[in-house]
Amino acid sequence: MKMLSVPVIDMAPFRIGGSVEKRAVAASVDRACRDIGFLIIEGHGVSPTLIARTRDVSRAFFDLPIDKKRKYGRPATDVLRGYIGLNEESLARSRDRYAGSSDLNESFMIGPVDAPPADYAFAPKAGNHFAANIWPAEPIELRPIWTEYYRAMASLAQTLMRIFALALGLDEAYFDSKIDRHISRLRVRNYPMQLAPPSPGMIRAGAHSDYGSLTILATEDRPGGLQVCNAEGKWVDVPIVPDCFIVNIGDLLAHWTNDTWVSTLHRVVNPPLDAGAESRRQSLVFFHNPNYDAAISCIPTVVARGERPKYAPTTSGDYLRNLFVATQNS
Repeated sequence: MKMLSVPVIDMAPFRIGGSVEKRAVAASVDRACRDIGFLIIEGHGVSPTLIARTRDVSRAFFDLPIDKKRKYGRPATDVLRGYIGLNEESLARSRDRYAGSSDLNESFMIGPVDAPPADYAFAPKAGNHFAANIWPAEPIELRPIWTEYYRAMASLAQTLMRIFALALGLDEAYFDSKIDRHISRLRVRNYPMQLAPPSPGMIRAGAHSDYGSLTILATEDRPGGLQVCNAEGKWVDVPIVPDCFIVNIGDLLAHWTNDTWVSTLHRVVNPPLDAGAESRRQSLVFFHNPNYDAAISCIPTVVARGERPKYAPTTSGDYLRNLFVATQNS
């Protein structure tokens, strides 16, 4: 019977245990990734103080007047950096190019904070995946705090990818060479309080699946939250567990596993109309993406004898660039 709600999994035995403990964690992760594509992780080792500092400095940025925030706007649709305002994006459009509703959130994002050598970062095939980050002048603490948080998420993502490798029957280090120059993004989304009913069809974030290998989310327990579509086609709330992260796999990992693991539809719904100031919500989202030249083709351990892969080989960079551009409002 398939899992229909999001499980909580303790990572600590993998981080500090031996091979038996590691494989037990991997088995739990494998079931979650097969059934629902989401899990909640505890025992991850990331400092709660760092998470709180990142929340606070991000909130201070979003509290700035709109004219100040727009100074740091995204320079082009294929440059994944800077500020994106309300109604400037539609995540649902990544699945349906004709989806009309814009998302009721604003965001700020950065890319890698430790660039690889220039001959790799700026090679013709690299595109804009290593474009310079755009850093606000205020709050002045944002750059060092976000840099520290990005590095912490990159380290956690590497551990998760090692768990994933064991869960898929591979050597623990299988993915290491495919993510050592990753093109991940840290994006903080601010969902403003809703004091008036939104236009018909508009929600905080439209139904979509994520694009890369995995996503690590730290969010708040506020009205109007995250929902996931389970195997029965029902939208269920994702619980917010203190000091835990929500993790979900993305399309590239689903392609790698020939859909043995599922990249699940999810959305962020509107709060009740009477929620008022309590409905403001902020999410710290780390989108972990493999190296731009990482070949994404079916992992041999997930294909039965005589079975053919569902997807043509691609690269991480090409796949991600096309999907991100599709979500932007012109």
